[in-house]
Order: sequence, then C-alpha cells, then structure tokens
Amino acid sequence: MIDTPSLVDQYCHGVLRTELGLGTFEAHLGAQLGGRTALPATGTTFFDTQTGYAVRRWCPPLLGLEPHCPPARYLARRRELGVAEAGRRLLRASGIATYLVDTGLPEDLTGPAEIAATGAADAHEIVRLEPLAEQVADTSGTVEAFLANLSEAVHGAAAGVVAFASVAGVRQGLAYTPEPPGPGEVRGAAGRWLAGRPAGGRLTDPVLLRHLLWIAVTSGRPLQLHTGDRGPASVADFAAATTGLGTDLVLLHSYPYHRAAARLTGEHAHVYADLGPVLAHTGARAAAVLAEVLERAPFGKLLFSSGAHGLPELHVVAASVFRAALGRVLGEWVMDGAWSRTDAQRVATMIGAGNARRVYRLTESR
Repeated sequence: MIDTPSLVDQYCHGVLRTELGLGTFEAHLGAQLGGRTALPATGTTFFDTQTGYAVRRWCPPLLGLEPHCPPARYLARRRELGVAEAGRRLLRASGIATYLVDTGLPEDLTGPAEIAATGAADAHEIVRLEPLAEQVADTSGTVEAFLANLSEAVHGAAAGVVAFASVAGVRQGLAYTPEPPGPGEVRGAAGRWLAGRPAGGRLTDPVLLRHLLWIAVTSGRPLQLHTGDRGPASVADFAAATTGLGTDLVLLHSYPYHRAAARLTGEHAHVYADLGPVLAHTGARAAAVLAEVLERAPFGKLLFSSGAHGLPELHVVAASVFRAALGRVLGEWVMDGAWSRTDAQRVATMIGAGNARRVYRLTESR
C-alpha cells in the first residue's frame, strides 16, 4: 500500500459561497472540463463524464450517501446540509493540508483565508499577473506612471504571496520572442494599449505580456505558466531564456501535452510541471495518464494540484483520484520488483507534497 496522507494542492481557486441548483452545478462541472457553454447540450448532462462519475464515486459518502447515488439525490443532500457544512465536510475529508490559491478569477470565490478555515488547512495566495496589470492600468494616468506602478505592484505583491501565475502563453505573449522587450518597445506598446483600451479591458498586448513576465522573473517568486492550446511549446523558448536566473517555472495543466511538459522538466533545472485536473478528467484512466508522465519527468519535478474552482467536490475528486492512480501505478511497479516499496513511498510523498514545499518554501504549521 502506497500512502500519500498529506497533500499540497499547488494550484487551485476558491469555492462558491452560494447554494447550487442542478444547472449551476453542471455549469461548473463543464467549466472544469474546459467547456465554455453555461449548460450541457439539450438531452445530455455533464454528469455523464469521467469527472461527473468521479464526483458521484468519491463525494456522496462524505455527505452520508452511498457512492454513485443519482445526481438529483446528491444535490438535494447538499442543499439539506447547506453550502457551508457541505463544503466543510468535503474539504476536510480531501486530505489536502495546504492550498495555493490563485485569486485572479472574476468570480466571487472564497479566498485563501476562507478555504483554510473551511478545510482546516493552510492556504497561501497566488497572484495572477494579468489582472494585477489591468488594475494598475485603471489607476495610472500616463504611460510613465503605468510602467513605474506596474513594477512596484509586482514587487510589492511578491512580499505576501508564494507565487505568480500568468496566462501569457494562452494570450500569445510568448509567441514571437522570449527575451525581455527593450524600454522603447515597452513604452510604445504601453502607449498604444492604454490609448485604445476600453474601461476594464484585458491585457492582450504581446509586448506588455512579455514585459510583465520578466518583471515577475526578477521578483524572487516562482512563476506558474498556463500553456494554452499549444501546450508547453508556447513557453519552451521562455524556459530556455530564463535558465540560470534563479526563478522556478511551473507548467500548469498541460494535458494532452503532458509528455512534452514532462520532457521540458528534464531539460531545464528550473522547470516543473503540475498534474492538474487531468486525472479527474480522465477518471478511470487516470493511472495510465499518470504513468505516461512518470515515464519522462524526473520525480522531483512533478507536483500535485487540483486546478479546481467553484466546487469543493473538485478538490475532493482531484485528491482522491490522484491517490488511487498513484497507488495503482507505483504499487504495480513494486509488485513487479522494478521499485522498492521504500522508493515508491518516497516518490509518492515527493509528488504529493514534498516538491511543492521545496519549490514554494512552505513549512507545515498544522
């Protein structure tokens, strides 16, 4: 038996504070699957997915129901308990001891302090760079003020957070060149963006996105990178350009490019990869996906995460499926004599918590 008693969820979001009906619950199941529609197609349900089946397998017993009970019965029990009590039971049973929480989504979700209290766990904040830059733009009247305030905001935030996260790879900020842009190029890009930006407009300028990343590289905090539709290829040159600078990069949610992400972790000493919600997405096939990652990545470069947002069920499913998949894969290798049980247990502890504690310099306080 391979044991992973204490997990660090190295990338997640908070959970909703409101009671959920079937439609809202399914919308968040769909969002976790990468869907952009608010509801499933007519006549179908997002419960008929690997994620939906995993929720029905792992979560009902935590609320006093039998595994695989019908969705309507599960949601009725959830409403009977109330959102606060249901969330408390689910998160405290997940086995997650520490949450690293990206607070950059526009939804009204619980922050690190709330999720820590609900889950009887530790929690730390991850600041997403792009919303931070957009907030700076809202309060800066000139190009010069914006650029000065931007640098100050990033370095100021670094004092109170464990990491920065960025979607520059998704927004094509690394599509052309990974090197830091020059001062003139940055001023020109800032002027054009600020002049044409509608109120509350998103940062999409590739020069400014790249500039923002390089500010973060000098902050002393790890930098988490969403890789987007191109997968790790979108950040490979940036990984090479940041070699030797002392900032760790963590590639987020690279499935179905998980083999490429695993390869990058072996090529660069400062590059790591998380497992993300892919294990919950693949459900019964999670062990096969995990084994593919373990084929290529050094074991000290992989980190558990749920990538969950909105539903506490998704934290539970990610943790439960991860434990089951890791136990199956490593257990088979021990049974075959390829690994010793001691080594298997050590690797399970590394991936589940130890690597994250090292990268983010975390200490256990509970």
